[in-house]
Amino acid sequence: MEETAARRAGEKLLAEHKAGALFKPFAPQDGPVAIVDAYDIQDRYVALLRAEHGNTIGYKVGLTSKPMQAFCGINHPIAGVVLAGRIHRSGTTVRPGDYGRLGLEFEIAVRIKSDITVGEAPHTAATIAPHIDGVCAAVELVDDRSADYSNLDVRSLVADNSWNAGIVVSEFCADWPDLEAALGKAAKDGLPIGEGHGRDILGHPFNSVAWLAHQLASRGDGLKAGQVVMTGSVMKTIFPSETASYRFDLEGIGAVEVRVVV
Repeated sequence: MEETAARRAGEKLLAEHKAGALFKPFAPQDGPVAIVDAYDIQDRYVALLRAEHGNTIGYKVGLTSKPMQAFCGINHPIAGVVLAGRIHRSGTTVRPGDYGRLGLEFEIAVRIKSDITVGEAPHTAATIAPHIDGVCAAVELVDDRSADYSNLDVRSLVADNSWNAGIVVSEFCADWPDLEAALGKAAKDGLPIGEGHGRDILGHPFNSVAWLAHQLASRGDGLKAGQVVMTGSVMKTIFPSETASYRFDLEGIGAVEVRVVV
């Protein structure tokens, strides 16, 4: 996408967030024509966010299940950037009023052990594994700004940093069980609200990381040691409407908690 147009689109997104505007797809004359254009806009928007939220600390991968991809009319995942000021420890409190519309996604996160360089051969779950030194239960804070899902343009979603507004992570576990079979259970005030397995994330969470490595390489970038990757949700998004405590237990790995105060 032409540099000036991408910059204008990024500035428009920042202004919309500051004004509390509802999410709306870009008009055809202003927005991304192709998915690569959407990432050009995302780059400019995230660059503007860094002044307040810090540098890149990791990434999120979304649309990692076939039903969600079909719902959004896309046949591959999408990526967004996690900034240093938006990573929170388990037990944090969040307020929906700080977001357009807050959603919680219950995920498996990984920590990168060693750099994955741009020139490496296409990765698989098996070749990604040596690059990972920690796994944990995590919650992604998404902000869909009350989007109309019946008129959803995925390119505009990607441009809006794939709706990432932060993450909440537990302690990373250096010795983890079979992630395909790992069961994650979410609860609200102690009552179950959903569950899913690691295999619900592209068959294996490391497949999500492999996809991300390829996506970053296509843009001349790569994953770096110490970065965190949110590999995708094991269940549907929850949109809190009242004060409550949420907990996500990941079998054999640990648990993460977040309190929502309305």
